[in-house]
Amino acid sequence: MTAAYKQYKLQFKQPSGTSRGVLTKKETWFIIINDGTKQGIGECGLFRGLSIDDRPDFEDTLKWACNNITKGLNSLLNELVEFPSIQFGLEMAFLSLKSQDTFTLFPSKFTNGKDAIQINGLIWMGDLPFMKQQIKSKIEAGFSCIKIKIGAIDFKSEVDLLKSIRQEFSANNIELRVDANGAFLPSEALEKLKILSELELHSIEQPIKQGQIQEMVALCQETPLPIALDEELIGVFDVTKKEELLLTINPQYIILKPSLIGGFKGSKEWINLANKQNIGWWITSALESNVGLNAIAQWTYTLDNNMPQGLGTGSLFINNFDSPLIVKKGTLQFEKNKYWNINL
Repeated sequence: MTAAYKQYKLQFKQPSGTSRGVLTKKETWFIIINDGTKQGIGECGLFRGLSIDDRPDFEDTLKWACNNITKGLNSLLNELVEFPSIQFGLEMAFLSLKSQDTFTLFPSKFTNGKDAIQINGLIWMGDLPFMKQQIKSKIEAGFSCIKIKIGAIDFKSEVDLLKSIRQEFSANNIELRVDANGAFLPSEALEKLKILSELELHSIEQPIKQGQIQEMVALCQETPLPIALDEELIGVFDVTKKEELLLTINPQYIILKPSLIGGFKGSKEWINLANKQNIGWWITSALESNVGLNAIAQWTYTLDNNMPQGLGTGSLFINNFDSPLIVKKGTLQFEKNKYWNINL
């Protein structure tokens, strides 16, 4: 068995704004395993500036993993705990090698084209007209759950934007989620959450920056609006530490991005702990190509979570790979008569 890796740069169709800056491209890496008769492909969805494994030795570690592929998946996962995106790429590649057709990793009604996954429509930051136009197009496209990134323009304008949606669509018609990406200061966060809660939002992701544990504890205790931890989960490797974090903060939700938290194995640990504590959860992609998105979506379907998932990112890029994944009427679907086209 041999393995090789390759870098690929995804180009955004249009600059996409977050509170951490504007994204124009997304670097990703692929692992290709060959056993002499079949090939398996996995994606290491490194996210510069966010992934815990965004470090100078990332490529050297990826090369080491490929050179030591014969150690087997379990051994490699144990040795690469600090490199969650490489762990996920390996999980994917080994599953792909075993699968019948390279890309059907978890056969189900979803991959048979007989069922769909409800997803949220993602609204990127920008000026008000741009954000309004995105919201209008998502609602027209049949989305009943919309996630809006906030924290880049002034707070009053963002509240006015959310109010304008609520004036037209009640909470029964459109579920609104917001993602602050840690944009609020701890001193102002509770007051802002009170204002946002009047708009009947579903939840807010990561209102303050990760790592401010005591401030987040106080916020989750007092908040009138459900809080979902996202970045807070990054870099917590040990299952005991994961449990300690959830017991300490006791959030209303957690959001799982497999590329950032150790793939299927790491995500499943978080899910088991959350279920134990009655904490809600959903799965979100982290701007992977359609290869990674396909693996996340197929796995997500097997979890039987009926909440809208964050899996609508495949259409963001000019140079994504043609795949059977399509977004239709606010759902992600797998069209069996469509084929993959990957040129690495």
